[in-house]
Amino acid sequence: MTSLTTLLSKWPLVRQIRERADGTGLEAMSDKTRATHARIDDAQVARSICPYCGVGCGQLIFHKDGKLISIEGDPESPISRGHLCPKGADTYELHTHPGRLKRVKYRRPHSRRWEQLYLETAMDMIADRVWESRERTFQETRDGEPLMQTTAIAHLGGATLDNEENYLIKKLFTAGLGMVCLSNQARI
Repeated sequence: MTSLTTLLSKWPLVRQIRERADGTGLEAMSDKTRATHARIDDAQVARSICPYCGVGCGQLIFHKDGKLISIEGDPESPISRGHLCPKGADTYELHTHPGRLKRVKYRRPHSRRWEQLYLETAMDMIADRVWESRERTFQETRDGEPLMQTTAIAHLGGATLDNEENYLIKKLFTAGLGMVCLSNQARI
């Protein structure tokens, strides 16, 4: 009988009746509920900006023991005030989804199959091709006037680039490489 009494005393309804409480406080919680805590408890927080459209919505990045725990809107952000659009709210999954590709897929010219390359290998291939195209098509002058451009290479930035990255890309590609065909899909 004692074990039944102990069991019943743990039931929130019995506690509410016994303590004459209104059922909106701690008496309404089971022991299991009281022991539950948020997954972000004891996590370190880093402030960041959403990687998508360039509006600059604030994000809080929660991490614990070198592992990403959660990404949420930053309520102190003057831009988003803690709210994120559907893309921004999915930033956590962008980083943690098991189906996320971690190697580059490449199909050689005239090949019928895809092969996987390490990112460093793919980046070296791209750099070599950009430099070769620039060297082959770069115009220093036109009609005796300085031109310093190439129209053989273009760049279309993505929505994951922030304003600072777009600024640096613009400077590198126009002043450094002489590219004149630059745009960003967030503008389109």
